[in-house]
Amino acid sequence: MTFRETGSRDLHAWRAMRLVESSFVAPSGVEFTRTFLRHPGATAVVPLDGDAVVLVRQFRPALGADLLEIPAGTLDRPGEPPLECAIRELKEEIGATAARLDHLASYAVAPGVSDERLHLYVASGLTFGTRDADGIEEEEMTVERMTFADALAACADGRIQDAKTIIGVLLAARHLGSA
Repeated sequence: MTFRETGSRDLHAWRAMRLVESSFVAPSGVEFTRTFLRHPGATAVVPLDGDAVVLVRQFRPALGADLLEIPAGTLDRPGEPPLECAIRELKEEIGATAARLDHLASYAVAPGVSDERLHLYVASGLTFGTRDADGIEEEEMTVERMTFADALAACADGRIQDAKTIIGVLLAARHLGSA
């Protein structure tokens, strides 16, 4: 026997996410409840332009701070595959299209509190046009370039604090044969 969900109820819903309380039965027969976030998933892209990584500096209300990040977004359009979301987010956040997008990994973001999975890509062969910002945070974000070597260093020294960006840069280094 494995853990089994026996029921669930929404406590709150917003955008494409829901806060739920679910009941479970453990293999031992013990019943328990947990509260967590149901999330449709997200994509993130490490955009490489020559020897540079193109990043965005975005205000994050939960932290009350601007963070340096790779472009990313929620799978909040019904039926949208992760690759299409990645293509959309590149256009929205940095105004770019990519000649090539390679899947690096898909992983659980915070499995203790959410079912969100993030699909991570690396983009190359970028062509830049105009940004197609979606929402106030994207309208106010800035686009910044950092050499790939400096991005690796920034992941280690704390200038980059966002987890998906750290994971993305490190996996891109491995993908490129740099690590």
